[in-house]
Amino acid sequence: MVKVRTGRPAKNSRIKSKGIDLVFDILVYVIALLALIIVAFPLMNVISCSFSSGKMVQTGQVGIFPKEFNLEAYEMVYGYSDIWVGYRNTIYYTFVGTFLNVVFTILMAYPLSRKDLKGRGAVMKLLVFTMMFSGGLIPNYMLVKNLHLINTAWSLWLPGLISVYNVIVMKTFFQSTIPDELLEAAQIDGCTNRRFLWSVVLPLSKTILAVMILLYAIGHWNNYFSAMLYLNEEKKYPLQIFLRDILISSQIDMTSLSGTGVQEMMKRLEMQILMKYALIVVSSVPVFIMYPFVQKYLVKGVMIGSVKG
Repeated sequence: MVKVRTGRPAKNSRIKSKGIDLVFDILVYVIALLALIIVAFPLMNVISCSFSSGKMVQTGQVGIFPKEFNLEAYEMVYGYSDIWVGYRNTIYYTFVGTFLNVVFTILMAYPLSRKDLKGRGAVMKLLVFTMMFSGGLIPNYMLVKNLHLINTAWSLWLPGLISVYNVIVMKTFFQSTIPDELLEAAQIDGCTNRRFLWSVVLPLSKTILAVMILLYAIGHWNNYFSAMLYLNEEKKYPLQIFLRDILISSQIDMTSLSGTGVQEMMKRLEMQILMKYALIVVSSVPVFIMYPFVQKYLVKGVMIGSVKG
């Protein structure tokens, strides 16, 4: 009589599976650690350089900790009289612009997520077409000018009011998260489309809303070219324009230096290097503050749009 052994192969299989999982987990942690180092080291280096002396930065002796700590660069940046005007304008442009972007993205994405919308396929094709082809810089400027939006805040808001990519991500989120049965139940109770969007869809979409707010807010905060192109009054300039002016004003004019001005030239060169790092930190602080609160929503929301789009 032949004896059949049972249990041992399954046990060996479980041990082997656990070993493979352990190796995979270690590999994931190693890759994540390397990615953290790649991202964190340049960031820490920029911050450390902004708090170090120009001599240490120029000679490349600054790593992740400041050398010869000083605040001279920040004193010069915040001593610029118009820097607070730039902060005020940028906060205003970012807050209002982000609000408009999110509202109109919702109004575009939600109807396109409804299966009962006729012609939504044609609308989506038109939207995708605009992602591949655009009028270009000169037609856009002529359009803004003909609409009498030059030197107004609307010139920064209207041309980029809706991002097609964000519309697609939000539309996909609505389709994959809001079940059709929920809409049918609401309609049976007499709920209108507007009430359903406000009372049901939006409360269940905090993830994607946080993602949209972050993406649009960063875009407005870093908006530099549009402001330089459409605004011509200094009192309306955003922070980025003022920071650019500070950096330009600290440039060294080599033609005006005499033989005895070498020491002064070196001092100004060191300050110019420090200014670059300080300006990066100054312009990035609000984003650093906001990102930790929404980063978990950012990962979840963007992955939903990318995998199921």
